[in-house]
Amino acid sequence: MKFRSLLLSAAAVPVLAPHAALASDSVPPAGSADTPQAGYTQAGSAADSEIVVTASLLGLKADETATPVVTLSGDELVRRRQATLGDTLAGQPGINFDNFGGGASRPVIRGQTAPRVQALSDGANIQDASAISPDHAITTEPLLLRGIEVLRGPAALLYGGSAIGGAINLLDEKVPTAIPEGGIAGTAEGRLGTADDERSLVGGITLGRQGLALRVEGVHRSSNDYRVPKRFGERHADGSYNDTSTFSVGGSWVGSGGYLGVAYTRQRSEYGLPGHSHDYEDCHPHGSHLHCGGHGHDEDDHDHDHDHDHDHDEVPFIKLRSERFDIRSEYADPLPGFQKVRFRLSFTDYEHDEIEDDEVATTFRNKAHDLRFELAHKPIGPLRGAFGVQHSESKFSALGEEAFIPESETRSTALFLMETLEAGPVRLELAARQEWQKIETTLNRRVSHKPFSISGAAVWDIGGDYSLALSLARSQRAPNVQELYARGVHLATNTYEIGTATLGKETGKSIDLTFRKTRGATTFTIGAYHQDFDDYIFADTLDQFEDFRLIRYTAADATFTGIDGEVRQQVTPDFAVSVFGDYVRAKLKDGLGNLPRIPAGRLGARADGQWGPLSADLEYYHVFEQSRIAAFETRTPGYDMLNATLAYKLAPGSKANAELFVRGTNLTNAPAFNHASFIKNASPLRGRNFVFGLRTGF
Repeated sequence: MKFRSLLLSAAAVPVLAPHAALASDSVPPAGSADTPQAGYTQAGSAADSEIVVTASLLGLKADETATPVVTLSGDELVRRRQATLGDTLAGQPGINFDNFGGGASRPVIRGQTAPRVQALSDGANIQDASAISPDHAITTEPLLLRGIEVLRGPAALLYGGSAIGGAINLLDEKVPTAIPEGGIAGTAEGRLGTADDERSLVGGITLGRQGLALRVEGVHRSSNDYRVPKRFGERHADGSYNDTSTFSVGGSWVGSGGYLGVAYTRQRSEYGLPGHSHDYEDCHPHGSHLHCGGHGHDEDDHDHDHDHDHDHDEVPFIKLRSERFDIRSEYADPLPGFQKVRFRLSFTDYEHDEIEDDEVATTFRNKAHDLRFELAHKPIGPLRGAFGVQHSESKFSALGEEAFIPESETRSTALFLMETLEAGPVRLELAARQEWQKIETTLNRRVSHKPFSISGAAVWDIGGDYSLALSLARSQRAPNVQELYARGVHLATNTYEIGTATLGKETGKSIDLTFRKTRGATTFTIGAYHQDFDDYIFADTLDQFEDFRLIRYTAADATFTGIDGEVRQQVTPDFAVSVFGDYVRAKLKDGLGNLPRIPAGRLGARADGQWGPLSADLEYYHVFEQSRIAAFETRTPGYDMLNATLAYKLAPGSKANAELFVRGTNLTNAPAFNHASFIKNASPLRGRNFVFGLRTGF
């Protein structure tokens, strides 16, 4: 699909709503970052019935979905936001992260991360380079988000194979969806951190009048290498600094039935690469074994005369540039027989340089666009549903020393459908998605796949505020360029990667059981699941020399089995306690061993209260030792984590609000390693940290 055709499609959207009248007095939606927040809401809490999952065009609430949906918004999101998406979400039931210092960390959902966890910007794909390597940041700015929705199971199926493990929908303000009350609304925030000397400034303002709205927002963050507990022998994690600036401007035409808007976002970031070593840059495979060093002497399989004389005094770093245009539209009653239409179109120009000794070693580029069009039909008796089409194109290249992936162009087109049927106390749900993916590379290789996914679910309203949901799904994912054609040294993860060009689709069959209680003094959400994969694609370690590994992308049958959830007790109107935890067991079938980098189980408790303008919470959880490890992995010891927050709301005026807060993490300064990280030993988790913040809204 050409650029002109895409723009014509965007221009056609308002035609679908010819009768939408201008509305200059619209009020910002609940949950807006420019609107005072009532507090934290998460699936399983008493306020679930008020949270609408915006990723669903059907407007399902969090307690109506077939599988658990974690939502993070309001004051709790403000206090928990970090520089990276993985750090922001870490600690939610079923969600871990694979940290890579202070500049990059990807969420890990129920044991899986990219390329099986898809990050979305208000329903549109975020197209960067984060799926290629954990040292590549997800190009989002958590400090500008008004909400995060984490979808799992059938709820994520409509977003394709890249969401087979889950989808994370990031809700922002850059495209205005309403005219602010009084014609103006805004926020400002300042943050100071102690462990990394963080200095962050956040600001945004929305202006609107006579159906037109303008939004301008930005963030500037500066942080040094973060401190780690003294028992590591070092005061800081070298290369864990992160300096980022993000700017966005957007405008919308707002009518009584919906809106049409566009936004431009520019992000510039520079962050270090802990653990990046050139000691192994001359390593290469001999069959399924590694060879490191020269050829002119006797050697065993690993040639232990490997040369370590490289002189790289400064830690390498990434210099990232991203520009993105978003066109968004949503209207109610666009055509006879239809309830809502939603349109998303994005263009991304992404590039980052990996710089060593003040010279560019490798440059990664991705020029991409993504189009998504959805229609929800009006109820046909008890039947409600939506269908749509999505088309994505990506031109990806890696040039330089670590160009271990060939230049490629990936095209993907999909049709999807979701229908729900109310049958007394039971709601039935059916969803399906058919994809067509083609990959072309400069190696003169072409490959195409046609993954198909389908799911069915039943949500039973037992009564007494209890519900039970059962979902079954058969999901498929096509391999990506890296899994098919990688060949070369990847120093960020200390690996030599080999792709397998003959890989086919992986197929996962899953069952998910969710038990909820959403009202009353006691509320909970508990989910148990089992995923059975045929031809699961993973990086299999064939050999290892010191800290360097030879990996080949291969396919084998595997299973993921786990449980996660939270139980909350409202002890008094002002005070509540909860317990939460998660566990996943991931292994290959036929006794072939465990899958690599699977997070350990966690169990914790939280207490929170609000007394007038004062609120506080105290959180403790234990991460267990991970001893069920894959070949060539090492055990990761468990650790205890203690966090706390204290906040005070100010009232400077009738139309303004402000909050002072301090959040402390790892208060006991416990040494902690992340088993999901490729560089767990080079980048331990940060030590004791306090973040002081002041946020105002008007």
